[in-house]
Amino acid sequence: MTPETLADISARAYRHMRPWTAASFADSLANPHALLSHSDHAFVLGLVIAGEAEILALAADPDHQRTGQASVALAAFHADAQKAGAAQVFLEVARSNAPAIAFYERHGYAVAGLRKGYYPQPGGPPDDALVMSRTLA
Repeated sequence: MTPETLADISARAYRHMRPWTAASFADSLANPHALLSHSDHAFVLGLVIAGEAEILALAADPDHQRTGQASVALAAFHADAQKAGAAQVFLEVARSNAPAIAFYERHGYAVAGLRKGYYPQPGGPPDDALVMSRTLA
């Protein structure tokens, strides 16, 4: 997937936050620790460093949500991260994003911490971030 394709999917999928731009994706993909895994209509972008993986972005094309595309992309990310030497995966998710939290919990993630006021919200107080993690086996 190109940075433009990633930006298009995220612009349509991220209704709760400002989506990433193609330039942001290109910058992230230029990082030597970057890892991009995807299915036909979803992607997971992260980093693998020192035995840990961090998910930076996950999005599914809204026209293909609830079809398993995000689950396929996440499973591919887990496998690719493990091949790259990661034993643990971390991510941050807005505390108010119940569907995403439920998705991650279905995939073996558990809350590992809280970052108060992490996500700025236009016209309101910032939202907390839950730090979630899971072991790769």
